Amino acid sequence: MPSDLSPRLLRAFVAVAEELHFTRAAVRLYVAQQALSRDIRSLERELGAVLFVRSTRRVALTPEGERLLPYALRVLAAHDGLAAAFGRGEAGEARPLAVDVAAPVSTGQRVLEAAREAAPGVEFVARYYSGLTAAAADILAGRIDVAFGRVAGLPRETLAGLEHDLVRYERVAVLLPQEHRLAGLSEVPLAALEGETLYAGAGNPDTAEWTSYAQALFAGRGIQLAAPFPKIEGEREFARVVRGRGWSVLATTVFIGIEGMVLRPLTEPVPLSPVSVVWRRGLRHSGLTALREAARKPDGDEGWRLRPPGSWLPAPDEALHGP
Repeated sequence: MPSDLSPRLLRAFVAVAEELHFTRAAVRLYVAQQALSRDIRSLERELGAVLFVRSTRRVALTPEGERLLPYALRVLAAHDGLAAAFGRGEAGEARPLAVDVAAPVSTGQRVLEAAREAAPGVEFVARYYSGLTAAAADILAGRIDVAFGRVAGLPRETLAGLEHDLVRYERVAVLLPQEHRLAGLSEVPLAALEGETLYAGAGNPDTAEWTSYAQALFAGRGIQLAAPFPKIEGEREFARVVRGRGWSVLATTVFIGIEGMVLRPLTEPVPLSPVSVVWRRGLRHSGLTALREAARKPDGDEGWRLRPPGSWLPAPDEALHGP
């Protein structure tokens, strides 16, 4: 057994062991796949053991790899703790953290602003995608680090490469033209939308998780989903298209204001949209820690993770987040 194993080699091993996929592990570590494979071979030579069974279709840990994993995790935790105690941070942490907050008016934006205040030494770079489906793909590809949105709407294979914390249940609402028959109500019962057609992002692949939410909410209630429409870029263009087509829009109460339209919460039942902070599995960065801590703080003041009586979630969200 070698007496001085490099933490880099152990990080490479843990990444592959957790991802069971060399490409995803390389993206997670910000290294080329060839370099990662070399590190794994180097570690196997130093230990005198084969750690992975590789085939064209799958990667699996050998019994020796299974035995090494808990030791490697403990060694890396101790290494990171030592570095943190002396103010160094881990390799690569000086780079900015790229965070998609979905929109300038959003739960993600509020969490990001709180994290910036709590961790002024971290450079957070905000991006504004229109949906978590697109952002999650970019997280796995290494183009961004963190995003916010409804994780239950993501494909299972995408979710397998991510970690997430629930931040908030946003109350679902409907955006109505001022002249709409329901615009005068302070809250709109779902039954009152029977026969209506609402836009919910159909046709935009970036927001597939929101369209699937709408389909679950509308099912059996006589509410129609607006026909697919090409992706709309930017708030100004969204407002122009929505007003021009006379659409009513499924949204949440955390939404941009549009002139000539009113936002009304839905009720009977009260639909909720879970918003989680989402990051690549295994990501370590002080900015991520600051974001996760900032996401927890509002709970005591605003009850972000409390579900009001009579609330509703789609079945996949119930299964993921619990009652």
